[in-house]
Amino acid sequence: MASILDEYEDSLYRSASVQQSRATVGIPHSGYVNARLEKETPIFNKQRIDFAPPEKINSLVVSSNQLCMSLGKDTLLRIDLGKPDEPNQVELGRKDEAKVYKMFLDHTGSHLLIALNTSECLYLNRSVQKVRALSRWKGHLIESVGWNKFLGSETNTGPILVGTAQGQIYEAEISVSEGSLFSTNPDQYFRQVYTLEEESGPAPVCCLEIERGIEGKFFIIATTRKRLFQFVGKVPEGTEQQGFSSIFSMHADHLPSFREFPANLGFSEIAFYTPKLRSNPRSFAWMMGNGVLYGTLDYSRPDSILSDERVWVYPSDIDITVNKPISIVLTQFHFLLLLPDRVKAVCTLNGQVVFQDLFQEKFGLLTRMIKDPTVQQIWIHTEKVVFRYHVQRESRDVWKMYMNMNKFDLAKEYCKDRPECLDIVLAKEAEHCFQNKRYLDSAKCYALTQNYFEEIALKFIEAKQEEALMEFLIKKLSNLKPSEKTQTTLLTTWLTELYLNWLGILEGDPSQRNLYLDTREKFRTFLSSPKNKDCLFNNRASIYELLASHGDTEHMVYFAVIMQDYERVVAHHCQHDEYDEALNVLSRHRDEKLFYKFSPVLIQHIPKKVVDAWISMGSRLDARNLIPALVNYSQSASTQQINEAIRYMEFCVYQLEETQQAIHNYLLSLYALCRPDSLLSYLEQAGTNPNRIHYDLKYALRLCAEHGHHHACVHIYKVMELYEEAVDLALQVDVDLAKSCADLPEDDEELRKKLWLKIARHVVQEEKDVKKAMACLSSCALLKIEDVLPFFPDFVTIDHFKEAICNSLEDYNKHIEELKREMEEATQSAKRIREDIQEMRNKYGSVEPQEKCAACDFPLLNRPFYLFLCGHMFHYDCLLQAVFPNLPAYKQAKLEDLQKKLAATSQPSKSHHRPKDADTISLGKGQQSREQIKADIDDIVAAECVYCGELMIRSIDKPFIEPQKYEEEMQSWL
Repeated sequence: MASILDEYEDSLYRSASVQQSRATVGIPHSGYVNARLEKETPIFNKQRIDFAPPEKINSLVVSSNQLCMSLGKDTLLRIDLGKPDEPNQVELGRKDEAKVYKMFLDHTGSHLLIALNTSECLYLNRSVQKVRALSRWKGHLIESVGWNKFLGSETNTGPILVGTAQGQIYEAEISVSEGSLFSTNPDQYFRQVYTLEEESGPAPVCCLEIERGIEGKFFIIATTRKRLFQFVGKVPEGTEQQGFSSIFSMHADHLPSFREFPANLGFSEIAFYTPKLRSNPRSFAWMMGNGVLYGTLDYSRPDSILSDERVWVYPSDIDITVNKPISIVLTQFHFLLLLPDRVKAVCTLNGQVVFQDLFQEKFGLLTRMIKDPTVQQIWIHTEKVVFRYHVQRESRDVWKMYMNMNKFDLAKEYCKDRPECLDIVLAKEAEHCFQNKRYLDSAKCYALTQNYFEEIALKFIEAKQEEALMEFLIKKLSNLKPSEKTQTTLLTTWLTELYLNWLGILEGDPSQRNLYLDTREKFRTFLSSPKNKDCLFNNRASIYELLASHGDTEHMVYFAVIMQDYERVVAHHCQHDEYDEALNVLSRHRDEKLFYKFSPVLIQHIPKKVVDAWISMGSRLDARNLIPALVNYSQSASTQQINEAIRYMEFCVYQLEETQQAIHNYLLSLYALCRPDSLLSYLEQAGTNPNRIHYDLKYALRLCAEHGHHHACVHIYKVMELYEEAVDLALQVDVDLAKSCADLPEDDEELRKKLWLKIARHVVQEEKDVKKAMACLSSCALLKIEDVLPFFPDFVTIDHFKEAICNSLEDYNKHIEELKREMEEATQSAKRIREDIQEMRNKYGSVEPQEKCAACDFPLLNRPFYLFLCGHMFHYDCLLQAVFPNLPAYKQAKLEDLQKKLAATSQPSKSHHRPKDADTISLGKGQQSREQIKADIDDIVAAECVYCGELMIRSIDKPFIEPQKYEEEMQSWL
C-alpha cells in the first residue's frame, strides 16, 4: 500500500512541477494562481452629478428613476433619470415665508408630498404641472409617510399612513382622476388612527412602513426617537380599500409590541433592503441612539416580523453628541451611514467598517442620503452638489466573512463562480470538520480541494480513520478527469485493497454484521460503477490478484460477472463441481465460444440439461463444434446417455435443417450404433437424389456394411445407381427387395433384363423354385422363356414350362400379325401419295381479263403474275417487293444472287460468227439454266401467299409505320 501511495505522490509532484514551470506568479497552498491582473473597482463607486443648481438644495427624493428636488424657496425640479436632458420645473406658488420641510415620493414615482414648515402639505402628481394644497392635512407637521405598495397606482395612492411631529398616525387617501383638477380636495379623507408615545408622552413618528405577509396579514412598522412599534393584524379580503383602522383598533386598549433603546439622537430612521424581482423587503436597519438595529424580516411569524436582530454599535470615531449620523441606507450586506462630512459602510455580517468616503469641504455639509429601491442607486446631496453611488459586486468578499463565521454553506454559495475562493472555503471547512472529529465530512470536503493529496491521505492514516480515507479516495476518484488514467488506476487499486481489508475485519466480527453488509454493498457499487468500468477492465488482472490474495472468491465471481469475464465464472463453478450454476451462467449470457469450451466437461455430468441448453440456443450454436464433446461423451457413456446426443443431432437435422455433412454423418454413426430401426427411415427420408443428400454415401455404405445393416446398404446402392450390387446384396436378404431394385433402371432395358436374369438365376439355381422362376417371367416383360431355360437343370420335365412356352408362341404369332398389318397400311399410303402427285400435275386455274393485282390494284395481265390456291393474285414485282423485307438474311442474299444470274442469262451473245451447232448447244444449255433459276426464285418468292401464309402471322406485331420513318410520316400529315 505504501508503494501505491508513493507512486501516486510522484505523479502529483510531477504535475505540480509542470504547473510551476508554466506559472509566472506564486502558487499558494490551494494550487490556484493568486494574482489580480487589473485593479478591482470598489463596491461603492461614487459619481458626481454634473449639475449646478441655481439655488440651494433643500430636499431631494428619488424613486423608480424619478428624481424630485426642492430648490430655494419656491422651486421644484423634477427629472426623469431615463431622460435627464428634459427636466421639468414647477413653481410652488407660495407668497409667504413657508419653506420645504420634507418631501415624500411613493414607490411608483407618481405621487409627491411636500411638507412645509408651516404645518401645511402640498401634493403634485407626475402627470400634472400644478401643485395642489391638501386642506385636510393643514395644521400637521408631516414627519413620515407609509405608502401603500399593494393598492397604489399612478392616479391613486390607496390608503396610506401619515406620521406627524405630534405623534399622531393618520390614514389618508389621495386620488387624481379625470376632472380632478377642478376639484378643491384631491385628498379623499384624513383621519387619525393612532398616537405613538414614549415615557414623556407623544413622540414624533419618525418612520412608517406597511408590509403584507401571508394569508392577508399586514405588518405596520412605526418608529419614534427611541422606540420601534409593530402593528400586526388581518384585513378581511375585499376590504383592503377601507384602510388599516381595524389593525390599529386592536391596540386601542394596550400598547403594541415595541423595542426601546435608552439613547436618543433626537430622531431615528429605518431603512429596508428589497432584492430585485421581489416585492417584499428581506432585511431592515434602524438607526437610533445606541447604534443600528439590524435584522431580517420573517413574514411567517405570527406576532413580529422582525427576526435575527442584533445591534451594531457605531464605529469608535462616531460620537453622537458631536457628529451624529444623519441618514442610513441598507444594501444586501452593508448599511451606509451619512455623517456631515463622510460616508461609512458597515458590513452587516461582522459590523466592520469596510468603506469610508470623505467629502471635501468645498462641497459643504452633507444633508441627506436616500436610495432608489428599484435601481439600487444611492443619492447624497449637499446644498449645492449631488452625488450618486453605484453598488458593484457587493457580495465579492462576503464568502470570507461567512467562512470566518464557520457558515460554510453560505460561504460556498457566494463563491461558487470563483474556484480559487471556493477551494479556500472547502479547505477551511475540511479542517474545521477534522478538528471536530467529523472525519467523513472532512474527507468529502478535502476531496474537492486542491490541497496536496499525500498530505491529506497521511493525515487520515495517522488518525487511523480508514473509513474517512476511503471516502476521501472515492470522492477524489470521482473528480478525476478521464485523461488522468495513472491517478485513476492507482486510486482504484488502493480503494479495492482498503475495501478488502475492511471486509475481512468485519466478516470475522458477528456483532458488525450490519456494517459488513453495508460495506459489502458499497464495495459492489464501487466495482459496478460505470465511471470505474474502463479502469477496472484495463487492470482486471491486478484486481483478480488482489481478490485472490484475500481469498474472496465471492467477490471474484461478482467482479468477473461485472467484467463480463464469464469464462472465469464458469471455470470457477466447474472447479467447485457447481455444474448447474455453470450451465446457468452459460444459458443466461449465451456466449457461443463458452459453450464450445465447457460443453465437454458439463455433458459428462448433466447431459440432459446441457442438451436442453444447446437446443435453446438454436441456430446460434454450430453443431460441428459440439461434435467433439459428443464423441468423447458417447465413447464412455451408456446407450441411454447416447440418446441425448442423438436427440440434439435430430434437432439439428429436422428442426434447424442443417445441411453440414459432418452432422449427418455423425447422426448416421449414432443410428448405426444404437438405433438400426431409425437408420433406414432416416435414409429413406433423405431421398434418392444424390445432389440433395447431405451425408457421405461412401461413408454411410462402409458404416452400414461394418454393422451388417444390409437393408440400408441396398438403399445406398440404389442411391448410388449401383443396381447390380444392390440386386446382388438384396438377393442375400429378400428376393422381393431384389425385384424392386431390378425395375429401377427404367431407361436401360438391357440392364434391367440383366438384373432380372440375376434374380431368375438365383431363384432357379439357389432356391430351386420353378414356380417362383415362372413368376419372374410374368413380373418382367423383358424376360422370355428361352432366356430362363438355360438356368434349369437337364432333368426338369417340360410340364413345368408348358404354359410358359405356349404363351411365348402366342406372343410371337401376335407380333407377326401386327407386322403384316403395318406393311399393308404402308402400301396403301404410298399408292394414295402417287395419285395425289399425278392430280396436282393436271391442276389449273382461270384468270379473267378484269382481274387486278392484290397489292397494287392494277390489271393483273399487264405483267408476269402469280396465282395462289387461296385465290390471291400478285404481279411478280409486287410479290417480290412484299416478300423480300421479311425474308431471312441468307435467303435475301440467295435471292439477289439468283436475280443476278437470271439477268446474265437474258443478255444476247456478243459473237455473230459462232457455228450453228454451237449456238444451238449453247442456247439449249442457257434455256435449261434459266428455267432452273426461275424455279429457284419461285421457291423463295412464291413459297406461300403473302396474305394467307406464315409471313402474315409473323408480322402481326409489326407497326404499320417503321420507327425510323415515323417522324417523316407525321410531318407529311401536318
